[in-house]
Amino acid sequence: MARLFTEREIRAVAIFLPLAGLLVAALVLLRPKADPEAVREVEQRMEQRSDSISLHPFDPNTADFEELRSLGLSKYEAVSLLKYRAAGKIFRIPEDLTLCYGIGDSLYRVLAPWIHIGRKYAIAPRSYRTTRLVAEPLAPEPFRVDTVSARYLQAIGALSKRQAESFIRWRDLSGIYDMDEFRACYVISDSIADALAPYLIFPERPHKPSAGHPVELNTADSAALRSVVGIGEKTVMRILEYRERLGGFCRVEQLAEIPGITESNYEKILKQIYCDSCKIRKIDINFASPKTLGRHPYIAPQTLRRLLKQRQLKGGWSTAEELIEQNILTREEAARLAPYLQFGSHSGSADK
Repeated sequence: MARLFTEREIRAVAIFLPLAGLLVAALVLLRPKADPEAVREVEQRMEQRSDSISLHPFDPNTADFEELRSLGLSKYEAVSLLKYRAAGKIFRIPEDLTLCYGIGDSLYRVLAPWIHIGRKYAIAPRSYRTTRLVAEPLAPEPFRVDTVSARYLQAIGALSKRQAESFIRWRDLSGIYDMDEFRACYVISDSIADALAPYLIFPERPHKPSAGHPVELNTADSAALRSVVGIGEKTVMRILEYRERLGGFCRVEQLAEIPGITESNYEKILKQIYCDSCKIRKIDINFASPKTLGRHPYIAPQTLRRLLKQRQLKGGWSTAEELIEQNILTREEAARLAPYLQFGSHSGSADK
């Protein structure tokens, strides 16, 4: 078998490797070590603030290094701000200054009254965003918190598009009935709340249901459901979503099928609600589309496949009992689903 290396090559490698190791060790040993005192001195110079501080209005999007130093920023903080801009980021609101590494809340509170964001960089509605300077925002007028649109909040320059949409979602989910609840929204800063306070009109808080005024499940909106003791914010959305898929509640006991309603809350909720089964939306099982049938929570995928196959062969049914006889539904499934079914013979479909 031929050898991979000759004796001469093996001897050369054996000599070269120790020499290479010695060279690397020498370079490591001869490398000048950093003087701890010098390092600390450089750090102190970077953190040292300018002796002559002159607070004046400035735009963090355009201020240069010297101007930032004159405002009281250390070299380290000024460089951090310039790196933030160099990364393509823009200061849209004064609070964005705290996003720079090393600039803390205490420094921001000192600079905040002097930060003036240019209109070119300020948050504004999409229709105002062009390559030129943005137009002045609309002058705000009094508006109702429960009906104001995201577009209006953008137009008056109060919130960005994303912030306005987040506010609307928060309002529709939680409800806002006073100034404290308005400030509780995570996109509303104190400065925005103070600026909008003179223009806010809050809706009247819904009354808690009493024994004489229970909430009807099939017509209640999110505010009415939120007023029921025992129903939380997330559960309200689950109830509305489940009601839409179900077509309405025919019994209040169906609330137990919704995740988030605990056994202890369930007992309290039952005393405050009722349902009108005449308001449920029925499905014409002989003509409804597969999508409509599959959306109903009481029709499982395997049941849907059997139902569609038999409907294609048979053409339809006239009673729920026929569905049981053909092994499409069990008797328990038919009992649950029957209030939501109708058996049309022509085009009287409930598929909409």
